[in-house]
Amino acid sequence: MGRSANLPRGLVDRFIVRGDTWPDDTGCSMLHVDMDAFYASVEIRDQPELAGKPVVVGGTANRGVVAAANYVAREFGVRSAMPIAHARRLAPHAVFVVPNFARYQEVSRGVMSIFRDITPLVEPLSLDEAFLDVSGALKRMRSSPAQIAGLIRAQVEEAHGITCSVGVAPTKFLAKLASGMCKPDGAMVVPRTEVLSFLHPLPVSALWGVGQRTAEQLDRVGLETVADVAATPLPRLRKVLGVALAEHLHALAQGHDDRPVVPSTREKSIGAEETFEVDHFDRELLRRELLRLAERSTASLRSRGLRGRTVSIKVRFADFTTITRSKTLRVATDVTHEVYRTASTLLDEQVPAGAVRLIGVRIEQLVEGDGGEQLMFDAPERGWREAEQAADQARSKFGKAAIRPASLLAQAPARSGLNEPKPDRPTPDRSNPGGSDPDR
Repeated sequence: MGRSANLPRGLVDRFIVRGDTWPDDTGCSMLHVDMDAFYASVEIRDQPELAGKPVVVGGTANRGVVAAANYVAREFGVRSAMPIAHARRLAPHAVFVVPNFARYQEVSRGVMSIFRDITPLVEPLSLDEAFLDVSGALKRMRSSPAQIAGLIRAQVEEAHGITCSVGVAPTKFLAKLASGMCKPDGAMVVPRTEVLSFLHPLPVSALWGVGQRTAEQLDRVGLETVADVAATPLPRLRKVLGVALAEHLHALAQGHDDRPVVPSTREKSIGAEETFEVDHFDRELLRRELLRLAERSTASLRSRGLRGRTVSIKVRFADFTTITRSKTLRVATDVTHEVYRTASTLLDEQVPAGAVRLIGVRIEQLVEGDGGEQLMFDAPERGWREAEQAADQARSKFGKAAIRPASLLAQAPARSGLNEPKPDRPTPDRSNPGGSDPDR
């Protein structure tokens, strides 16, 4: 939890998204997404009996520090980076959990893939937070920034069983500030026309770069709010703080922050996944969903001019046991038929029976689409590609539902699998303790 979560919220309540109502988000293409009590939330998701209890992630011994605390534990004063021994004194009845970083990394990869399905401009700051520039996605998705924020929140919760908070603003600084001030499980929009109305009433500690020592320096010269810093002549501020920090804080206090989102690496994979409202046993239904996901993933590949060599599937069972299986193809592909055929084979041959909560398809080892390997495809494969390119054009012109595989026209049964006896718990992947993804 950042310091912005401790700022006076009453000053900014009117900027919070409430249902289908939010402030004007025109020009607010910068999003900051922050998971809520990330490590603790993953532990509670995987151990539902912990819900409602104070949970502290950081080990069971008195040595070490708190890695995360859920919001119940924070009510007793427990905070991240606090010594475990001190946390035990504050909340002796709390449940202390040893961190499972492999699991957190797995969930983080899944969350970041949701972001990258929306925009390639994703700048991760840590496992549990990232900046997104959604300016290019607005027209393609026919959505506003606040609507995209809502979509992200819904997809993260549906796919991973945890919540996040999203700040929507014209700059990175304001977006990060907003995400912290709407926690947990909230969204906040800072309109481009109201940046100073949002920012100026806040204490100087809201400014990026102001810690306790700097706040004390500013307080000694009578500067208590962001408005005070903005109104102070820069030469005077330089004398108090030095040139670099003074210029940095003065610019932020004026609402200026021109830093772009800088993706850390090029896109490594593209995929899609679906969490069912009802757990499903029906393999035929699961195959149809694989086809739907393969279609979405390959359309995304083609729109980016990419192909992939490795096809992987992800299956999460009703008890949250998760396995992944993958196969590397002879040549890279962007063809739905090829990806679906591979994914379906993986499901049939390598995934045990059980009630399935989530299923996903991912295409990895991406290459530029016009590479020489594409010439190795045989004539039937080229025919599939030409047909799918024509279908892409039709969907672009008439909408996504204009052309669909015939097998996707059947509606999924509302109660699929519910009449079957519950199977034995699926055997976890022994090469992957805890059900984490061995391939990512």
